[in-house]
Amino acid sequence: MSTPLEHSPGNVRPEGAHMRRLVVALAAVIAAAAATVFMALPNASAATPVRIMPLGDSITGNPGCWRALLWQALQNGGYTNIDFVGTQPPQGCGIAYDGDGEGHGGALVTDVANQNLLPGWLSATHPDIVLMHFGTNDVWSNRSTDTILAAYSKLVDQMRASNPAMRVLVAQIIPVDPPSCPECAARTVALNNAIPGWAAGKTTAASPITVVDQWTGWSSATDTGDGVHPNDSGIRKMADKWYPPLTRALGGVQPSPSASSASPSRSPSASPSASASASSASASSGSAACAATYKVVGQWPGGFQGEVTVRNSGSKAITAWTTRFTYAAGELVQQSWGTTLTQSGATVTAVNAPWNGALAPNATTTYGFIGSGTSGTPAVTCTGS
Repeated sequence: MSTPLEHSPGNVRPEGAHMRRLVVALAAVIAAAAATVFMALPNASAATPVRIMPLGDSITGNPGCWRALLWQALQNGGYTNIDFVGTQPPQGCGIAYDGDGEGHGGALVTDVANQNLLPGWLSATHPDIVLMHFGTNDVWSNRSTDTILAAYSKLVDQMRASNPAMRVLVAQIIPVDPPSCPECAARTVALNNAIPGWAAGKTTAASPITVVDQWTGWSSATDTGDGVHPNDSGIRKMADKWYPPLTRALGGVQPSPSASSASPSRSPSASPSASASASSASASSGSAACAATYKVVGQWPGGFQGEVTVRNSGSKAITAWTTRFTYAAGELVQQSWGTTLTQSGATVTAVNAPWNGALAPNATTTYGFIGSGTSGTPAVTCTGS
């Protein structure tokens, strides 16, 4: 009769040895899988795009086509994991780009600060970086440099409340030199000279402020059509000025994890006056059609700012558009942007600029103007081709 084999560390049954090797191998597989999952977590975080908010007035948003050129340059430079954000929809610029932003035609930075408009825009879009070119209308409205800088400070505080690591790029604004405001050029110089000192006192290690010189090298005669709003040459200069500091900021930013991917709701544009009014009409030619809407952005004694939004309401793309409307109370357009505009008597005709004539179905673009008198809301006809 055989004697059972003793169980001891030096005397293990063959079946036990096999099980031990199996357990050790399984544990190694589990550990490797856990390590793989742990290493994959940073990659999932890195897939979150960096959100960039362009913030300003009509120079940024109506149509603000420097944003399109900047977006294109970033894509070509390999900066593809980005998202331009804002509650304002894209404008037609003739090239594909991420057109969301916070460019509000007619807005004063002092009004945006006083009315606490920015927190709503921030909570809807959660930016990591803000590009701010703001103050043109404040200069035009003779707001003091100190008042404008105080508004800047309030907006930066609101940005940091939204994201303590916010990176803020603040422009020394392009020259404000319209024929109707001979004092504006000197006011612009005063503001721009004060911005670097303000930024130095407001910047922090966690939320740095970078000053971007958009003023130097600018020619009001060749880079604008009206002494204020950039033309094709101007938008190229602005994009080129934004690109280097923005790419440096992108090199050090971490996307904030709390942003929502839901589409933001649209916020109303800030305006110098109370509620804006609008009227619209459309015209078509076959399957090519466009519609145009007139809005009074701001009204003051003896003058107003108007805006017309053109939409491709047809079923095929258009490459050009023309709008017409007729004033009833002697209004006179003095300057315009985003269009080539003429006025004959009471009738105003506006055709597309070189960069915003091409519109896909349902795409929109906007042009604006300053006029004398008290604006009504005339019906607008639109012809697309």
